[in-house]
Amino acid sequence: MADAIKVLLVDDHQVVRRGLRTFLEVQDDIEVVGEASDGSEGVARAEELKPDVVLMDVKMPGMDGIDALRKLRDLANPARVLIVTSFTEQRTVVPALRAGAAGYVYKDVDPDALAGAIRSVHAGHVVLQPEVANVLLSQEEVNSGQGRGVSLTEREREVLGLIADGRSNREIARALVLSEKTVKTHVSNILMKLDLADRTQAALWAVRHGIAD
Repeated sequence: MADAIKVLLVDDHQVVRRGLRTFLEVQDDIEVVGEASDGSEGVARAEELKPDVVLMDVKMPGMDGIDALRKLRDLANPARVLIVTSFTEQRTVVPALRAGAAGYVYKDVDPDALAGAIRSVHAGHVVLQPEVANVLLSQEEVNSGQGRGVSLTEREREVLGLIADGRSNREIARALVLSEKTVKTHVSNILMKLDLADRTQAALWAVRHGIAD
């Protein structure tokens, strides 16, 4: 499966990993390349195996999922991390997203929806279940840019709307007939002007303030 999405499973429960592997292995475009039982092992395996997507639990013994996310970010590991957990409290949702998670879903997610989430984060999109989005929208960090949208240029507002639509930089560049480098500059300016930390917060800010549906 040369073109398959390479997935690493990181969860301290073997039965969970086995269940995920059993389901994902029947997907024609997804290949499970490895497993890890805690965050530290997950980081090491991600560096070794170079997966496209990491399915990461939050609460694990030793190094937890959030610390593992931060470590992967510090190492500039390109893997997209999808949090798959049973924890819904905002004290885990917000830190995970701020640490660089590309998505956050619950372990009771429909299997087909999980496969879809893997494909989406691999394509550069942000995936949040509605309950998770609501938690993040309630945070003060998301509101920190309120009233500053007027400082965005018309082009920046177009880019922000496409970010909220889940588009990657490459897709935004194609849609607006721009170079990816120019899009990256617009994204950086948007985050700076709105005092937001990442694309996830930008997408939610856009929805909340009427720039996107």
